[in-house]
Amino acid sequence: MSSLDAFAITRKWPAQHPDRIQLYSLPTPNGVKVSILLEELGLPYEPHRVSFDSQDQFSPEFLSLSPNNKIPAILDPNGPDGKPLALFESGAILVYLASKTGQFIPADTAGRYETLQWVMFQMGGIGPMFGQLGFFHKFAGKDYEDKRPRDRYVAESKRLLGVLDKRLEGRDWVMGEQYTIADIAILPWVRNLVGFYGAGDLVEFSQFKNVARVLEAFVARPAVAKGLTIPA
Repeated sequence: MSSLDAFAITRKWPAQHPDRIQLYSLPTPNGVKVSILLEELGLPYEPHRVSFDSQDQFSPEFLSLSPNNKIPAILDPNGPDGKPLALFESGAILVYLASKTGQFIPADTAGRYETLQWVMFQMGGIGPMFGQLGFFHKFAGKDYEDKRPRDRYVAESKRLLGVLDKRLEGRDWVMGEQYTIADIAILPWVRNLVGFYGAGDLVEFSQFKNVARVLEAFVARPAVAKGLTIPA
């Protein structure tokens, strides 16, 4: 393990426990993916709040770690070959932590890539589409008189929920009996869509019985309940 002092981000968010994974985040759907997985893994970590109110995400220190100015990001003081590793992009972080520990990702090659395809399904589809729906339904976009953009994202969100609902038919989790990073990637976004965004009626969420069932099981997990609140 090497010192984290060489990383500029530690000048804005000093590491009180430099031997632990440093998490820079907020409790958003993307942010909580990583805090949930860290809680599930039981890995020691130190969370740091990146405040959007004070535009921390645009600070030189944060950009030095996450050049796309998005949360979450991590610093692992004990990365590959014992050297610190800096990572941004929630999907990449999930894959890294699961691979590092050998948990929440299948050990066999076929199962691993099948899991990764569902992580990519969230990264490329569910996240962007649900996020746009949130903008046009809850945030500034709701004031637009032209409802065609909103309706376009409603339709696509419903389609994606349908894909997920079909996948979950007869399954406990996305990969069947095994709970994986695919669930941790996808389900915070579903929760946000029907909760914070308040778009459940808009997408007719009640018709997606399998998604609702698995979401209920997901939020009942103690590590999920804790991870959803981090950073405080």
